[in-house]
Amino acid sequence: MKRSIAILIVVLMTGAGVLAGAVAARSLAGGAGVRMVPVAVAGEGGAAQSASLAAGFRSVVQKTLPAVVNISTTKVVKTERQAPVPFFMDPFFRDFFGRGFGWQFDVPREYREKSLGSGVIVSADGYILTNDHVVHGATEIKVSLVDKREFDAKLIGTDPKTDIAVLKIQGENLPQATLGDSSKIALGDIVLAMGNPFGIGQTVTMGIVSATGRGGLDIEDYEDFIQTDAAINPGNSGGPLVNAKGEVIGINTAILSRSGGNVGIGFAVPINMARHVMQQLIEKGRVVRGWLGVYIQPVTSSIAKAMGLEKPQGALVADVDPESPAGKAGLKTGDVIVALDGQPIEDSRQLRLRIAEAGPGKQVRLEVVRDGKHMTIPVTLGELPEERAQAGPEARRGYPLEGVQVDDLTPQVARQLGLPADTFGVVVTYVEPGSPAAEAGLRRGDVIQEVDRKPVTNVASFERAVREAGRKPVLLLVNRGGRTAFIVVEPQ
Repeated sequence: MKRSIAILIVVLMTGAGVLAGAVAARSLAGGAGVRMVPVAVAGEGGAAQSASLAAGFRSVVQKTLPAVVNISTTKVVKTERQAPVPFFMDPFFRDFFGRGFGWQFDVPREYREKSLGSGVIVSADGYILTNDHVVHGATEIKVSLVDKREFDAKLIGTDPKTDIAVLKIQGENLPQATLGDSSKIALGDIVLAMGNPFGIGQTVTMGIVSATGRGGLDIEDYEDFIQTDAAINPGNSGGPLVNAKGEVIGINTAILSRSGGNVGIGFAVPINMARHVMQQLIEKGRVVRGWLGVYIQPVTSSIAKAMGLEKPQGALVADVDPESPAGKAGLKTGDVIVALDGQPIEDSRQLRLRIAEAGPGKQVRLEVVRDGKHMTIPVTLGELPEERAQAGPEARRGYPLEGVQVDDLTPQVARQLGLPADTFGVVVTYVEPGSPAAEAGLRRGDVIQEVDRKPVTNVASFERAVREAGRKPVLLLVNRGGRTAFIVVEPQ
């Protein structure tokens, strides 16, 4: 059970001319599911840090800062303002829409929103790593370098599940940062955070790695954050976290704060995860993840005791899809997965991360505890069916539902939307401003239950129905706040 506390998870993107920027308040899981993984400090890293301290980090900054960029985005935002019902409204319509003095209706309003973030060039020909939330929904993206050069950037692809995005600018022999190995970082390692906080210009701050493997924060779907006390603030989103050797070991993405400013707890996506996502976006235009086909939950102390386990470790299988790789391999409800390919599984979050990264087609060996006995089960992974890593905005041009992103409707999400837990459909997580769906009135939080009179129960069935609909107008049955209505979306 999550408890709401007066702490903000701040997405580090700054609105132009507004220091507070885009701040998202969330409930924090009171530390549940968050763990620290201490690792011995490597001798090589210690020597590098000593040398850097003596030099005042000048060489590290001179090596990396030229590759750090400012990202300016523009997007069209549609809101709704309230306006009074005109006095000449026919009584029939007044009865239909509602009586009472001052009754109002929605009038669409459109404006252009500008925001600022950071990024880092990772190749001499202009590929840039940044955050998805920095460029999400942007209609125009501009990149400026330390030497004042400016470029129009193309969005190669985004992965909302890890908050990573890849941009491309046209250029040759551009300054580029060196990517490190985030698996080798240790608690206490000195790190530098670079970026464009509050839009004031390039800034460098210093701190240490205060934790690794942070998860359970409900910021992203896949969380394996590096935590640092290096001062990072709104506008630092997408900027690099750099080690004492000048290698990028993370992409700054959020801070935990009561005020919206830095209080010494910041989070970065590990560069190994970001690199993996970037390579797939460049090569495939989307991110493909492995799929096991089980519903898992943490192994608590009470569950471990009840199941005769030595300690609360591993991932408990709560349910198995019989048609999934796990179901076909023989996994059963009640199994506890304690290792994958000989490597221990500490918790359910770690299992999910490792299965996703392994990718489809990979055969893995799962060590399982069943009825107190250990056994090894080989499983050939499938492809995660609900994968929604988005390619560039041209990917679905011409389709009526271009610019719409959806997610599976879980009982928990249904309750958050005020719907019965057994409500079926897919929940709309994003509607691109100015898209045909936005023009038709589709909103974030709507639940799409039918596409052209065909029920949809998950993302896979939704995508299949959209493909079958083609480029003709599509009829949607939408559940909004417990009431259903039909919406026709016509392609532009």
